[in-house]
Amino acid sequence: MCTGKCARFVGLSLISLSLVCIVANALLLVPNGKTTWTNFNELSLQVKLLAGFIGGGLMILCPGISAVRAGGKGCCGTGCCGNRCRMLSSIFSSAFGLLGAMYCLSVSGAGLRIGPKCLKDDKWDYHFKETSGSYLLNRTLWSLCEEPPNIVSWNVTLFSLLVAASCLEILLCGMQVVNASIGVFCGDCRKKQGAPH
Repeated sequence: MCTGKCARFVGLSLISLSLVCIVANALLLVPNGKTTWTNFNELSLQVKLLAGFIGGGLMILCPGISAVRAGGKGCCGTGCCGNRCRMLSSIFSSAFGLLGAMYCLSVSGAGLRIGPKCLKDDKWDYHFKETSGSYLLNRTLWSLCEEPPNIVSWNVTLFSLLVAASCLEILLCGMQVVNASIGVFCGDCRKKQGAPH
């Protein structure tokens, strides 16, 4: 696969994953899909950090767009020099995206390990914190949270989605760094339109 086509594929994939992270983070802000539980003090710290919105979302959207531009024929000049310029820009943008994806992965992983903040015995707290993540395997513990209803399955599903998406984003950003580096040094292998064969 040519570096330009690969960059375009990676870019479109990153844009899709960033939108998934933004939506997952937005859903975490409304536990159980209802706005009755959106009191800021009742949300867990990992939700308040907006890792899916900032790290896996906006910080990945930039390298995604940059990679798509590096894979196409854009306004950064024509021919070999213009394409190499876009590929070089994509390297720096993808490195920035790696940081965002790692931020999303670490916060989402902590959110899974610690568990949600919920009401139990008239106290809002992280009641699964002491289990070090073992509550994930014991679904009978999930009913200990009185409010919001189904908060454990809600958080586990969405944080797992963020962990999976950020792992793919790390892989794709790393791939784009390598691909763009090859594109800077070797150029793109696609044939130019109108070039003699």
